[in-house]
Amino acid sequence: MDQFVLNWIFIGASFVLYIGIAVWARAGSTSEFYAAGRGVHPVVNGMATGADWMSAASFISMAGLIAFTGYDNSTFLMGWTGGYVLLALMLAPYLRKFGKFTVSEFIGDRFYSPTARLVAVICLIVASITYVIGQMTGVGVAFGRFLEVDNTTGLLIGAAVVFAYAVFGGMKGVTYTQVAQYVVLIMAYTIPAIFISLQLTGNPIPALGLFGNAVDPATGADSGVALLAKLDQIVTELGFNEYTTHHSDTLNMVLFTLSLMIGTAGLPHVIMRFFTVPTVASARWSAGWALVFIALLYLTAPAVGAMARLNISQLMWPEGTASEPVSAEMINSDEKYAWMATWQKTGLLGWEDKNGDGKIAYFNDKDADKVAAMEAAGWGSENELTNFNRDILVLANPEIANLPSWVIALVAAGGLAAALSTAAGLLLAISSAVSHDLLKGQLTPNMSEANELMSARLAMAGAIAVATYLGLNPPGFAAQTVALAFGLAAASIFPALMMGIFSKRVNNKGAVAGMLVGLVVTLVYIFLHKGWFFIPGTNSFTDADPLLLTIKSTSFGAVGAMLNFATAYLVSNATEEPPEEIVELVESIRVPRGAGAAAADH
Repeated sequence: MDQFVLNWIFIGASFVLYIGIAVWARAGSTSEFYAAGRGVHPVVNGMATGADWMSAASFISMAGLIAFTGYDNSTFLMGWTGGYVLLALMLAPYLRKFGKFTVSEFIGDRFYSPTARLVAVICLIVASITYVIGQMTGVGVAFGRFLEVDNTTGLLIGAAVVFAYAVFGGMKGVTYTQVAQYVVLIMAYTIPAIFISLQLTGNPIPALGLFGNAVDPATGADSGVALLAKLDQIVTELGFNEYTTHHSDTLNMVLFTLSLMIGTAGLPHVIMRFFTVPTVASARWSAGWALVFIALLYLTAPAVGAMARLNISQLMWPEGTASEPVSAEMINSDEKYAWMATWQKTGLLGWEDKNGDGKIAYFNDKDADKVAAMEAAGWGSENELTNFNRDILVLANPEIANLPSWVIALVAAGGLAAALSTAAGLLLAISSAVSHDLLKGQLTPNMSEANELMSARLAMAGAIAVATYLGLNPPGFAAQTVALAFGLAAASIFPALMMGIFSKRVNNKGAVAGMLVGLVVTLVYIFLHKGWFFIPGTNSFTDADPLLLTIKSTSFGAVGAMLNFATAYLVSNATEEPPEEIVELVESIRVPRGAGAAAADH
């Protein structure tokens, strides 16, 4: 069967499933729209959280960034999984015990201030919209390739699909849809990885194959050479950095990991999932199960990245790096290279025979020694694989490895499931912030439930429009854009939640000042490096040459968080103490009295 038709069948079947579930579980009340009626089982919630969490950044983009950088980008793995442990231990149970619908509602009540709630809403919307841009970038890449249209058309189709099922389902529909999406995306990620691991190492478990020996392609027997040693040898022969060693700046690396970690714990769409379970104990179990489901993908990602980099390098130098590069004729005629022509249509992959020798030489043309060696060998002085977008790597991986058509179609469905599940969760966080916290909580407290649901859906539609527009010109690859959102959440929301739960001294003035300082300073730092409002060409600095020491814009969230904590404590200590009832509230959240049954819903 034709690959295009097979893609349509797999994607179409998965979409029928998602939209069918959303209709079946359609929210009939605001409690079902925001918190799924608080009746979700911890294992189900853990699986839905896993899908909510494993976005286009995790599924589509992360392995690509690891593949082309190596060890230094393992920070994505460390930060994102570490943040989950932090969330499970320090935040989820306490917030569930408090018993409200949204993060901003907790901040408003704990800091006894409508202003604090309003500032939290603004922080939440800024972080969530930045995050949705990353998801929409991933949606555009996936739809563009598998429907064989350009990136922009793919993005617009994806936006329409997200709108259809997120707007109607609410949290109840999204929860059960995300369980289906988790099953699809984890199968789509692990099945190709198992095939490729068997091909390259003979081991069916990719995480173990990564540290095993490579298979000799000619004989199929163990070559006696470790897979990572072989990869190190090939990439260094092509003038790139060694794959398995640390090359980047350590200060930036530590701050980046910390930003991702505390950003995870401050991300509203993930925290909202813990409001959907019946008890505090269930909130802890949900976080534990989510970590198990997330680990399945995160343990596989480094293997996917390394094995894909090896496959690509070997395809571009079929006889080895000491021989000659692949010919342009071979790329156009050999079945093994058919994937390159397909991806070229999306505009995310490109090559050019710059010196007219009929060969496409792939190497690091920033390395002077390598350029001299290539010129001496007659392959020219420029890298001729002119464009390889990092976001295509996981989606192209089964084609690069020449896997069966059904595996390629499954990856198509999985990539879309990953991007769409997180986009839906984020849009829900944005819509509840606007309708529940801003309109009902601040501007029109007497709003009816029907009007609140309608305003939530309109807010969601507006957020999709903004994210789609910005997704056409994203400030980086999907995972890099998402890292900016984590920085914003780390600098604004996380410190307010931590101080709200663990400090009796921080008052309303301190919390508001801290959140504003954290958000504004981090946002300005990002705009100085990525362009004002992400408009290309308006930046004053670049991440290659940052404003402050070696701290890139993606790592600044940790600095923003420190400024937030410091400002909140200084202002709180200079002003009056919180009222007695607030001190008692903090005490009741922290002490596990009646922890089996959460505080009554309000």
